[in-house]
Amino acid sequence: MVMLSGSLMAQVEMPQGKNEGKERPQGMRPPRGQRPPGRPGGMGMPGGPGSRSRDIKYAGATELSTQTTENGKTYQSNKTDENALMISTKDAVTIVLPTISKTGNSDGGDNCSFYGVNAALLVKGGSTTTIKGGTINTGATGANGVFSYGGNGGHNGGDGDGTTIIIEDTKIITTGDGSGGIMTTGGGITKAKNLTINTSGRSSAPIRTDRGGGVVTVEGGSYTSNGLGSPVIYSTADVTVSDATLTSNMSEGVCIEGKNSITLNNCQMTVSNTQRNGHAQFLDAIMIYQSFSGDADSGNSHFTMNGGSLTNRQGHLFHVTNTNAIISLNDVKLVNDDPAKVLLSVCADGWQGASNKATLNASHQQLEGIMLVGSDSELTLNLADGSTFNGSISGNITNAAGNTVSTKTGTVNVTLGDDCTWSLTDDTYITSLKGDISRIKTNGHRLFVNGKEIK
Repeated sequence: MVMLSGSLMAQVEMPQGKNEGKERPQGMRPPRGQRPPGRPGGMGMPGGPGSRSRDIKYAGATELSTQTTENGKTYQSNKTDENALMISTKDAVTIVLPTISKTGNSDGGDNCSFYGVNAALLVKGGSTTTIKGGTINTGATGANGVFSYGGNGGHNGGDGDGTTIIIEDTKIITTGDGSGGIMTTGGGITKAKNLTINTSGRSSAPIRTDRGGGVVTVEGGSYTSNGLGSPVIYSTADVTVSDATLTSNMSEGVCIEGKNSITLNNCQMTVSNTQRNGHAQFLDAIMIYQSFSGDADSGNSHFTMNGGSLTNRQGHLFHVTNTNAIISLNDVKLVNDDPAKVLLSVCADGWQGASNKATLNASHQQLEGIMLVGSDSELTLNLADGSTFNGSISGNITNAAGNTVSTKTGTVNVTLGDDCTWSLTDDTYITSLKGDISRIKTNGHRLFVNGKEIK
């Protein structure tokens, strides 16, 4: 067992023939209308979801304010900024086999995304509401399907008032922009089971959260997004999804903003990110970032996947920028169909205010592809429990627009467990290595640690 290390700021020269060039400076934080996929302002529409509003005026075509149980009823609204069904009470409410429909475009801005205005079903006020079966359809701008607002006024990290939605065996379809499937904000709680959700609009994640966060748990079911800037899951909260099928047909599969988390247990995710949205400079399946918009606290971003599969059709499998991301993979089947085979990129992407840092923890995991680490970025790679890495690490990065982002490898620290192996596919430059170098197969390539070639 050996340990080779160098200064955290050490930079290693690239092989002869590769130009250093100038690093692309980080840009100012984009305006709200140019945020990455999933953000309500991603549409860039004046007055659309994402623009700011001051007055919150609630209205429901049907309003429930006391404990009740309703079975087989129809709730509908075609008016702007009106919920088809609004539940505002501290009492328990049960809705069985509802038919809920919502039309009527909203110009309510953040009121739709933060507070539930214009949603088909809004629950607030501390109620525990249970929905069993039924269908929910929306066909309007800013019309989320089911909205759990926890009442904390959008204060990130603040306690909610106990508002909880328990929903199972329900089918949800939304077609308008800014219209997620299940939406949780303000410290709300959502517990979903065996849902079928399809969204088609822009910025319309099937599993969606926003300012003030909350807790979301999903078990089983099928969740599909078809719109631009609409990952299957957008997290400014703590989200756990188990035994579900997750499909994105145009956007990221997952987007995590700031100090929040997503955990996937035995899920099957397929991502076809075909078009960059707004400010995004890369195509990727899993995006982890911080915009400093105020919608998410800063801190460690966590993505954890246990079992299941993650299939990427185009772009980078993982992309980290302007945050400290901790990615933990345990026995996940990773399939990357993109010819470039980028497993992970950690680099500048137009935001500023934080460093670009990622820790990739692999347990019982097979990793394959190239990891890209920009000159101003940092990667910690930990291989444990028989994990293998067949690939290389580089700092040569070009974004999807063809612009050079980096030409030098940043800080890279690798820990190779006793029962793990690394098989090189290209020359690689890292800062430190902890582990047995005999478990590294160079395959005719060169490995440099802190500027010294390991032989």
